[in-house]
Amino acid sequence: MNYISNIIFGLFLIFGFLFFSYNLKKIYRNIKLGKNANRNDNSSLRWKTMLRIALGQSKMTVRPVAGILHIIVYVGFVIINLEFIEIIIDGLFGTHRFLLSIFPQSIYNTFTGILEVLAILVIISVVIFFIRRNIINIKRFRIDLSGFPKHDANFILLMEFALMIAFLKMNAADFYLNKEGFFPVSTFLFSFYENFTPEFLHTTERISWWFHFIGILFFMNYLYYSKHLHILLAFPSAYFSNLKPLGAINNLDSVTKEVKLMLDPNANPYETAETSDEPGAFGAKDVFDLNQVQLLNAYTCTECGRCSDVCPANQTGKKLSPRKILMSTRDRLEEVGKNIDKNKGKFVDDGKQLLNDYISAEELWACTTCNACTDACPILLDPMSIIIEMRRYLVMEESSAPQELNAMMTNIENNSAPWQFNQNDRANWINE
Repeated sequence: MNYISNIIFGLFLIFGFLFFSYNLKKIYRNIKLGKNANRNDNSSLRWKTMLRIALGQSKMTVRPVAGILHIIVYVGFVIINLEFIEIIIDGLFGTHRFLLSIFPQSIYNTFTGILEVLAILVIISVVIFFIRRNIINIKRFRIDLSGFPKHDANFILLMEFALMIAFLKMNAADFYLNKEGFFPVSTFLFSFYENFTPEFLHTTERISWWFHFIGILFFMNYLYYSKHLHILLAFPSAYFSNLKPLGAINNLDSVTKEVKLMLDPNANPYETAETSDEPGAFGAKDVFDLNQVQLLNAYTCTECGRCSDVCPANQTGKKLSPRKILMSTRDRLEEVGKNIDKNKGKFVDDGKQLLNDYISAEELWACTTCNACTDACPILLDPMSIIIEMRRYLVMEESSAPQELNAMMTNIENNSAPWQFNQNDRANWINE
């Protein structure tokens, strides 16, 4: 019978990790649909940024309550799942608390005691998060979030709560059954287990053990469909983040060459044109035109709403929401991925694109390019860069811009200034 249990455990484990790797492979393929971002410079600073932002979560505590609670949940959940290693060993080889056999009792007791304290802190934190999201009903959790994104956040909180309860029940039942170990929290919360029969305790321990194991596998594979994918992708997103000052907007090489050519009186335009590469499309109308870091950002978005919460356009009632920009980019990228899967590895034009079908021109032109969204993001995502690229396409490929901008650009072209007056009058303000 034990062998059957071990085999079933092994099958669950293999299937869980195979499905997980399959989903990660799809994400990697979809991200690679974008252009190369050339973010391999200054590796030492990039490593420091990743450790500080993704691992150290230094930007989370800008909002102390949410930040500290998030750190508790993150650290607690990760460390508690170190016990998952022991569960895997026990499940495959039929042992019971394998780590106890290789570590001294005192060290193992300290380890389990710390895990239990972290477990109750995680439970308290997710309850507070649930109250903040559903009872206090904080504004940034209501704007732009409906349907699956709204329910997803609550489902994750309930799942984490259930996994921690199962973990504590497993420990309490095991303690009262075998009378060994140190489980200060579970034995206090479930002290009434002491009055139950060994058969009941054994059944409770096994059910909780299997629930915890299968629950972690389910949670791991649910990440692909959830905003909690940032648990994994926050690390590469922070590593490949933009290290330049936030105000530095990238210039197109082809345009830069043209401007330098115009400003160089000694340049031969015909000779340069023959040797230069033909520029591709300007800006971005679909996910294929964005770079790989921008697509990675779309998958990594935590949907916390901090970006939209500080966006001046959003706060004044404009349609723009930086969070929605990332979510819409991810939705379009997922649709493209499904198209590729359906057509045996090849994308077939579906008559849709990111511009207009997912993100409107009204949203794009509402942006003030203040970079408040990027500055507020706890994991350095950059929704404004996507807005800039899509604006660039509108102006340079479709000659489409609001009337006020068209008038300004016409004035710059004709008068070398945004205002409609003669070039000879540009310096008249000095005499005022």
